[in-house]
Amino acid sequence: MFARRKFSAAKSLLEFMGLEPGRVHFSWCSSAEAERFATLAKKVVGEVAALGPADYMAKAPLDKVAQ
Repeated sequence: MFARRKFSAAKSLLEFMGLEPGRVHFSWCSSAEAERFATLAKKVVGEVAALGPADYMAKAPLDKVAQ
């Protein structure tokens, strides 16, 4: 319960700062659930990849930093 409350507060703060809700995930998974972990990880990666880069979170575009 404590972790869930902390996560909820952190997610709300990140959303307030402009991070899309789909970029933050929380799930319970036992160390004995390797297949479940792999499935969850692939699902999260797919969802975040579908959102594309979060360029608005960077202070400067990476191509301009190198110059």
